[in-house]
Amino acid sequence: MSVVALSFVIPLYKSAETIADVIRDIEALDIEGGHEIVLVNDGSADRTSEVVREVMKSVRIPITLVEHARNFGEHNAVLTGWRHARGAHIVNLDDDGQNPPAEAKRLWEEAKRTGLDVIFGHYEMKQHSLWRNVGSWFTNRMTDWALDKPPGFYLSSFRCVTAFVAQQVVGYAGPYPYIDGLILQVTQRIGSINVRHEARRAGQSTYTLRRLIRLWMAAWVNFSVLPLRLATVLGLTMAAAGMVALGIVAFLWFRNVGPSYGFGWIMAALLVFSGTQLVLLGLIGEYIGRAFLTINQRPQSVVREVITSGAGGRELGNE
Repeated sequence: MSVVALSFVIPLYKSAETIADVIRDIEALDIEGGHEIVLVNDGSADRTSEVVREVMKSVRIPITLVEHARNFGEHNAVLTGWRHARGAHIVNLDDDGQNPPAEAKRLWEEAKRTGLDVIFGHYEMKQHSLWRNVGSWFTNRMTDWALDKPPGFYLSSFRCVTAFVAQQVVGYAGPYPYIDGLILQVTQRIGSINVRHEARRAGQSTYTLRRLIRLWMAAWVNFSVLPLRLATVLGLTMAAAGMVALGIVAFLWFRNVGPSYGFGWIMAALLVFSGTQLVLLGLIGEYIGRAFLTINQRPQSVVREVITSGAGGRELGNE
């Protein structure tokens, strides 16, 4: 049952320098119906857990700290947070202060006003690095093809969802979740508003190229068969090109004209076709590998500990 109006779910990873200020900013908000904070420490190796536990002693609103046994990834941590959230609406925001809590409140107010299931924050000007902005743009272009969403609609991790949507999405138990793909499988009642994006308050971003590639793979391979269809089209195109080339060679041989076709030409053709085949086999193998890990129940997350401020207790469990 929902006992507060709004839950703030924040995945944490090496957040010791920033999370205390974010918590204080959220605490200061005036939310009709009350609000809470759910923090998921995703295997941070720094003092993130110690900082949060110290802040929890003096914060006046309910806080739940969920400790992952190791690092599982941002989207896995978000799903864990949604499972522990009690709000009628849930807002996701980053741990580095770049998503102002006041803007999160605007997302919630827009969701209530419109009755939509999801409201995404569209950044007027992003304060990320150039390579990450390019990566985000590419991810959104990819999802235009792979996911059932309005073309050009911007998907961001700064979003407000209803408890209904969250309850449907957390039923996904696969090891490679992609939040936006799961949301779009549940509802198309989505909207967006322009929000402010601030500079990072301290430290450096932990969002690496490896994590971005992992996100691309999750968006395409886990929630769409479009790559397999593209592989089929590419294979047919290469086969057709090969047949045309064979016809040209046969015609030139029959007419006894044209240049000599030696070892270099043959090896070049073999490299092109062999390389294409290996790429397609690797793509198919990625699908099979992820299906194998899902069937063997690779955990989406493992919760080591759950601490709730003001509850006077501590809970241990696994997910």
